[in-house]
Amino acid sequence: MNTTAHAETPEPMPAAAGLRFGLFMSQADKPWTQVLDEFSMAEELGFDHAWLVDHLVDTDGPPENGCLEGWTLLSALAARTSRIRLGVLVSSNTFRHPALLLKEAVTVDHVSGGRLILGIGTGWHEDEHRRYGIPLPASPERVDRFEEAVQIITMLMGQERSTFTGRHYQLHDARLQPPPVQRPRIPILIAAHRPRMLRLAARYADQWDTFAAIPGTATEGVEADLSDRIARLDDACRDIGRDPAEIRRSTWATREVLRSTDAYVDFVRRHHALGFTDFTTVLPAPEDAAVVREVALEVIPAIRSGQLLG
Repeated sequence: MNTTAHAETPEPMPAAAGLRFGLFMSQADKPWTQVLDEFSMAEELGFDHAWLVDHLVDTDGPPENGCLEGWTLLSALAARTSRIRLGVLVSSNTFRHPALLLKEAVTVDHVSGGRLILGIGTGWHEDEHRRYGIPLPASPERVDRFEEAVQIITMLMGQERSTFTGRHYQLHDARLQPPPVQRPRIPILIAAHRPRMLRLAARYADQWDTFAAIPGTATEGVEADLSDRIARLDDACRDIGRDPAEIRRSTWATREVLRSTDAYVDFVRRHHALGFTDFTTVLPAPEDAAVVREVALEVIPAIRSGQLLG
């Protein structure tokens, strides 16, 4: 690969400090008004971040269900909220050229006043790619493409002009104008569950996201447990001279965790003990709304104060 301006390891970000709590909304099979109501509720209850998905079909239900496009929807939500951090968990690299994705991300960063977290991954859901005629290369090539993509995103946010000649992507005297609101850059969240992606997260991520192996998700077939993945990430950081503590660590769980306050506390305790800093749960059904409210207004403040992490 020849690059006129080389993609470097990012400047160290401030050490992770404080725990953060979020809701994984998903826009699948929901009208715009419902998604807006859910994000507004998350903000009003004091959650730190809220997330959409980057899918073209409902990956949890029948593919006939509707699914609004993630980035355009996120921009609308950014304009209608004022405090909560937001993002797409995570953007499929197969859907967009990385320079276009970054332009979209910078736009949302401006609309939101600097509240975006840029979540990216390789892409994985075969059925939606087939239905919409989008190529889904084999896993090794997807990771090759992702590596080039994250190099491009890092370069564009780190320097005034960028030229990049890769196998899959090219830039020719590209400039990121306007730049993002956030400095030194929009935080990059990388979803990584397997060894090579963990090495890329160690090099480029400000936040790393992983979760337990769940059938029908990106972790299906992942044999390494969370402890092993954490050890691999830490080792990869040390191999390149990076402090592992610079990277926030996020995980998410299904809506079952919000069926009771005890289940939520158990989820946070177990994963906090492993070193996770960010905890996200799928928004449960309306009948569990009272639990969500209690978690937000009573349990999370107690966790932040250290009362429930013994």
